[in-house]
Amino acid sequence: MNRRIIQIVTGFLVLLCLSAGLLLHVRSNYSLAKPGVKLVNEPIYNERTNIVSEVTAYLPASVGEYTSSRIEPVALIEQAMLPPDTIYGRRIYTAPDGFQSMAHIVLMGTDRTSIHKPQYCLTGQGETIVKSEVISIPVLKPHPYDLKAMKLTTQSYRRNRAGEMVPVSGVFIYWFVADGYLTPDHLKRMWLMAKEFITTGRLQRWAYVAYFANCSVGKEEALTERLKKFIADSVPEYQLTTGSATRTANLPASEHLARN
Repeated sequence: MNRRIIQIVTGFLVLLCLSAGLLLHVRSNYSLAKPGVKLVNEPIYNERTNIVSEVTAYLPASVGEYTSSRIEPVALIEQAMLPPDTIYGRRIYTAPDGFQSMAHIVLMGTDRTSIHKPQYCLTGQGETIVKSEVISIPVLKPHPYDLKAMKLTTQSYRRNRAGEMVPVSGVFIYWFVADGYLTPDHLKRMWLMAKEFITTGRLQRWAYVAYFANCSVGKEEALTERLKKFIADSVPEYQLTTGSATRTANLPASEHLARN
């Protein structure tokens, strides 16, 4: 082994030791950041009626004309897969015409593995993802801003009243939120969390927020617009982080007129 190779190996080992020391120091001195969603002191239970958490991620009981019911319990397999300090919030919202949408929040504690790409869960539940795209949802409160979210168009097969298996479309909209941060991108969330942790010793407490509803094949765009309106109305009730303010001129015409 010549001198040049020895120098390279020595330099690599020094950098490795310094990095390990930095990580050890940060891990032993980190602080847990505030969440970007509201929490309430309401317990949630698993299938055996054991308490999963004394705290719940808040979702409003009603939003405009929508009423709701909590989704319980947490499945045992779900509880086993996620860290014990994971916090949940789940409701099914129903409109007077019978339309329903699921709203779901998963909030991490000290373990980042509470949050993962929702694509894995969807495919595991029998949904086929046929399209993925980032969309913008105009939110009016507490100030006008554009909420960037990931939209997944899905398809599955359900049995109708005649006993036949027919295709059903679904629209799944999600994003990630932490104290002061919003992103629809899983990799960007991971980068932001790592950067904050290394540079400040602060562990961001990310939440994953999702909405899901079904429709007949061919009605996906109409469902998307209805979900966007519902999301825009419900998000200000529980989400503490907002996006950068935008001009009302960027909002849909009906909403712009409503503000004037």
